[in-house]
Amino acid sequence: MYTLSELQKCVANYMDNLDIDGSPHSLYEPISYSLSAGGKRLRPMLTVLACNIFSDNVLSALPAAAALEVFHTFTLLHDDVMDNATVRRGKPSVYGKWGTNAALLSGDAMMIYSYKLLQQTPVEYLPAVLGCFNYTAMTVCEGQQVDMEFESRNDVTMEEYMSMIDKKTAALLAGATMIGAIQGGADTLSRQHLFTFATELGLAFQLQDDLLDAYGTEEQLGKPIGGDILEGKKSFLMLTALDRADATVRKRLQALLGNKSLVAEEKVREVLEIYNSLCVSDIAEQEITSHFSKAMEALSNLEVDARRVEPLKELAQSLLGRNK
Repeated sequence: MYTLSELQKCVANYMDNLDIDGSPHSLYEPISYSLSAGGKRLRPMLTVLACNIFSDNVLSALPAAAALEVFHTFTLLHDDVMDNATVRRGKPSVYGKWGTNAALLSGDAMMIYSYKLLQQTPVEYLPAVLGCFNYTAMTVCEGQQVDMEFESRNDVTMEEYMSMIDKKTAALLAGATMIGAIQGGADTLSRQHLFTFATELGLAFQLQDDLLDAYGTEEQLGKPIGGDILEGKKSFLMLTALDRADATVRKRLQALLGNKSLVAEEKVREVLEIYNSLCVSDIAEQEITSHFSKAMEALSNLEVDARRVEPLKELAQSLLGRNK
């Protein structure tokens, strides 16, 4: 059994030593650049930590874990094109640095490379791992499409929003965890508990991201604060505000979102004033706590040695900034 810090080092070392050099250099350089940005590497960590619960042969899960991180990073390259985002993780995005064509083609190559990594999965687990990966990847694409459709709609419900982030964010965390459980030899019931854990953690994680976008710092988020407000995104905070506001405040909020001439800082400040008047951040915090609690409850239902679950629990707590 490995500790959290030991597995973090294993994942970092494996990711840092991926063989992604090739010709033409212009195709591979953006790939190396985007993967070297690091990030939390949450998805591969979930894979190896889930495997670690049931097996000591965790290192065999590293190729699949890396495949999930490569796939995730590929989606970010394409997302940045769709969002015209020039900054990612505090650095110029591939789109911002090399342009649309590079972001699209290098992203495509990353998707293919993720399957190359999956080929290294032990043969007895490969069919199940591939099935889980393919289902997860398609679900993420569905979530992204729904998210884009929200941009042109003014009638998005909270139920629809939660369904969208379930597909776009939580599904990949759940898929990463399931793949690790498969390679660890987990039984069906244990996989179900881990699926619930990762899904609820993913929802909490995305809601926290919504909250940080409005109330965090640029250092925490890796990009300018208030991006969701400026883009008019239907985030949890925005939908909560629209639902709680009276007719006058709702009209004011909608006018702010549609005002293209207002200075960015001023727009963010005024929208946050409305959020504060409606206690939107408190509601978001309550929702985050609720989903996190459900995630921890699912982990507690695993019928395994509690010591083997501890590293995964420790990671989850660190994501939500919790100490207990």
